[in-house]
Parts: sequence; C-alpha cells; structure tokens
Amino acid sequence: MTGGDPALLMGAAFACGLMVGIERGWRLRGLRAGTRVAGIRTFVLLGTGGGVSAVLGTLLSPAVTVLLAGALALLVVVGFIRDEERRDATSFVAAIVVLALGLLAGAGQPALAVALGAIVTFVLAMRTEIHRFVGKLNQIDVHAFARYAVIAAAVLPFLPDRQMGPLGAWNPFQLWLVIVLVTGFSFAGYVANRTVGARWGVLATAIIGGAYSSTAVTTSFAQRLGSGEQGPFSGGIALASAVMYLRVIVLVAVLSPSTLPPMLAIVGPASLVAFAVGVMAWLRSPHATGRQETATRNPVALLPAFGFVAIVAAAAVFARWAQAEFGESGIATSLFLTGSFDVDAAIVTLAGLPEEAIARDLAALALGGTVVANMALKIIITALYARREGLTAVALLAASTMVLIAALGWTGHRMGLL
Repeated sequence: MTGGDPALLMGAAFACGLMVGIERGWRLRGLRAGTRVAGIRTFVLLGTGGGVSAVLGTLLSPAVTVLLAGALALLVVVGFIRDEERRDATSFVAAIVVLALGLLAGAGQPALAVALGAIVTFVLAMRTEIHRFVGKLNQIDVHAFARYAVIAAAVLPFLPDRQMGPLGAWNPFQLWLVIVLVTGFSFAGYVANRTVGARWGVLATAIIGGAYSSTAVTTSFAQRLGSGEQGPFSGGIALASAVMYLRVIVLVAVLSPSTLPPMLAIVGPASLVAFAVGVMAWLRSPHATGRQETATRNPVALLPAFGFVAIVAAAAVFARWAQAEFGESGIATSLFLTGSFDVDAAIVTLAGLPEEAIARDLAALALGGTVVANMALKIIITALYARREGLTAVALLAASTMVLIAALGWTGHRMGLL
C-alpha cells in the first residue's frame, strides 16, 4: 500500500514514533525525570516531524525536507552529546531510525514504514532474550551464521537469472540457489539441534539430521545399535527417512511445482507409513531419550556444497544432451542416474529443464526410482552395521520402501510402462 492521503501518511509516521517511544520509555523508566534524552513524546514528535518534512517537501520543495529533517537530526545528535553521564547509544540510534521511518511514511510508503517500525520495536523489546541468546553462541555458531549470510544474502541476489553455458544448461542464479538450499538445510538442522537437541536427544537428531542427510543419521544410529548401545535408534532411523521423504516433497514443490502432484502420489503414502512406523517404534521403546549428537564442525561446509553444484551442473548438461538425442526417455534415464548419486541433484536438474521437455508423470517416476535406490542403500547400511540388533530398523525401512515400490508400480502401469 502506498498512500497519497496526507492524513494516512501522518498517521503512519505518528504510529512509528509511538511504538518505538513506548518501548524506549518503558526501558528507561527507572531514570530520574528530566534525565532522558528522548522519551515517548520525543519519539512521537520525531516520527511525526519526519512525516511532515517529507510531505512538505513533496508539496513545496525537496529543500524543505532537507532543512527540517536535518534540523531534527541535529537536535538528536546535540542531545546525545550533552548526555555525558548516560549516553544511551541504542536510544540515539532508535531516534534516528524513527525520524527515517517518519520520512519514509511521508514519502508515500506508510505500510512499509509501520511494518519496519513494528520490527524495530520488537527488536528493542527483545533485548534480554537477544543478549541471552548471544551469550550462548560459540565460535562455530558465529562462523556458520556468517558463512550462510554471505551465501544467501551477499551473492545470490546479484547472479544473472538466465540460461547460459554448454547447451544453455546452466542458470547461475538457480545453481547458486542450490547451494543456498543445501547449506540452508544443514544450517537449519544445526540451529535446531543447538536449541532443542539437548532436551530431545535421539529424536531431535533423527528429525533434524534427516532434513539434510538421512543416510548419515542411519549410519550413525546403525553403528550405535551394532555396538549394543541402548536407545530408540530403530525408531530414529525410520523417522530420519520419513523426514527425507518430506524433504524431497518440499524440494519438488519449490523447484518444480508442476511435478508435485504425481510426486505426491508416489512418495506421499510411503512418507505416511515411514512416520507411522517410526512414531510407533519410538513410543514402544523403553528408552525415550538418548545421547545427543554434538556438532563439532561448521555445518555450512562450502566444499561439499560446491561439489554438489558441480554434480548438478554436469547433470544439467547430460540431461540436455539426453533430451536432444533420446527425448523423454533419455531425460528420465539421466534423472535416475543422477539421483542414484544424490536425489536432490536429480530434483534440481529437473527444475532446470523446460517444462515441456518431459512429462511430469515420467519425471516423478524417475525421481521415485532414485528414492527407492536411496532407501535400499540405507537398508543395506543398517543390516551391515547393526546386524541382528538392526532387524527391527530394517523392517521399518522396508515397510515404507515396499509402499513406495507399489506406488511406482501403479504409476508405471497407469502410464503403460509396466
């Protein structure tokens, strides 16, 4: 919403000052009257003054805005400098921000100004919680956040969003988006594990770890089963794979929405079975807690992410070549072969192809086949590492895998392929 009604613009500017002013007034309520540089009234006046400055600049001359806003900003600076005993930098910066929000509202963006004012008020009000959160961070946390901030915010917006490279198979924006998604899953899992992992132990590791590597979780839990360690690891293995099914569905929904309906028909039933058997195994376990997996390395690892993108880039060229040489069948084969190494890479490869290149049912069938290959690998890993102690986990994995194979068979029969 952009506004032309001066009353609306002034109301938004007033609201920005009021929201921040109430928070600042409450925060500094313990100070003696007259010792605060800025209280509720001052913040309201700054916000309203910024709005008036912008409106008058529009009606008269931009010079009016510069003079009035500059004078208000100068008064804030003078007040801050004179407050030698208590120079509250937060209130000083908040005052300048309120003035800027008032200018934004008066310039015709009242909705944006009010929204930003609400966010600023929230950040100011969460002072104690933010400080407590920062106090719990370690070096790995900060490095992970910094890396992901650069990956997602400093690079992605500036990449060209068009096809280029061999056979027009590479889109720089989409390729980097792959890195954002892959590292994002890992970062989100790490954050969740740091915040709730200590309480929920194995369950948190299964669900969170399954978001970025259900195979790694399966290997870890199978090794612990094989070593005789007690815990609900069989249920954890099943739940990690259930989250893997869900991750595949989410990636398809984001990267190739047109493939989602047939993909849901194939993967959806298996995911429900995986969640059901995993929860039942968890509830029946006499050990409802387990040792937490503690992260000891930065979860935003760039080298594996670049390796993943290299696979995707090569698969994209291979898929374009297969399309030119063999049509739909070539694309389906290339997706299956790529997915045998990494299911996510196959999904990303599909997203980079023109929608008319392959029928959505056939694409979903190929992707479903890669999920079967992934599940078969985890069954083998569990049987090898856990041995007799892993029979329950193998049965749980096999249950959803059989449902998945049945759904693939039904889809293939409906398409006349089987």
